[in-house]
Amino acid sequence: MIDLSLSLVTDSGIATRAGHDLADLVAAAVANGVTSVQVREKTLSGRAFLETVCRIAEVVPDGVPVIVNDRVDVYLAARAAGAAVAGVHVGQSDLPPRLVRTLIGDDAVLGLTAGTPGQVVRAARDDARIDYVGVGALHATRTKPDAPPALGLAGARTVLAECTLPAVVIGGVTAVDVAGLRAAGAAGVAVVSAICGAPDPGPAARELRRAWEEAA
Repeated sequence: MIDLSLSLVTDSGIATRAGHDLADLVAAAVANGVTSVQVREKTLSGRAFLETVCRIAEVVPDGVPVIVNDRVDVYLAARAAGAAVAGVHVGQSDLPPRLVRTLIGDDAVLGLTAGTPGQVVRAARDDARIDYVGVGALHATRTKPDAPPALGLAGARTVLAECTLPAVVIGGVTAVDVAGLRAAGAAGVAVVSAICGAPDPGPAARELRRAWEEAA
């Protein structure tokens, strides 16, 4: 199973506004404790998304999985191009997990967004063999316009209590949230703005990694 303890979800717009090249940002974040990278670029064309995935895969070392958000076609194209991509993460309104599993194969990682107790229970029972779930949004967030209402820590605890799959919590997560989420049973946290929008991504990732380790 992949290490989900500190997952970076990319947003090139936020990174650019903060003055960062996305690939350089990812490399710095991984060097400072990020354990998986999900490439999520909602506004890019298919070609630009593919180029971004391939560029990020080049700077990420072996052992740190690169997951493609939503776009199964981009994942398949990146894999065909020789990029070291590990799998796909899909949402509740994307392609059905069973079909995604058929397309990506048994060896690929499959993640699913699941923000309610019912959704995490169904994910565990799904014969698509979902590897992990993304639970959120913890806080209100601007990085995903269609994000569900914020759960807060109490709501996240309620969802995690019903979850038998590894779960990573996303949605405005900062270092302050990490201890409570780990205590509630999260396998990890996923961040966008906390690293992509930070003045210096390396120390930002290091702070989150330290928070996770100190919460053990």
